[in-house]
Amino acid sequence: MRSDLERAFILSGRNTIIHKQKKLDLLIVNDENDPILKVTHHGISLFKDDLPKNRRDAKERYLEVIYVAAQEIFSEPKTLLFLQSLDGREYKIDYSKKATKQFVKVHQESYL
Repeated sequence: MRSDLERAFILSGRNTIIHKQKKLDLLIVNDENDPILKVTHHGISLFKDDLPKNRRDAKERYLEVIYVAAQEIFSEPKTLLFLQSLDGREYKIDYSKKATKQFVKVHQESYL
């Protein structure tokens, strides 16, 4: 397992991911039926491209893939996830509302 110093994110609590490296964007994969989110230093958007095949491919595309259900992350898919982006906002991701405008909302305007 890689150390936190090498990762482009930090985990906080049971459902918060903090983006910490501007040079790498994060791809958030919750469950196979859920949309994939891309976290950049400008905010959050839906990721429509193909997932990188491996870590090397991801790094070449300046991405880091986070599988929420992975043992070293949260060990299970989440219904509610919070993402702190480098744009100074905390976003609330509600996977129970993934087909609505309420799926991604700004939770706090400035968490710093």
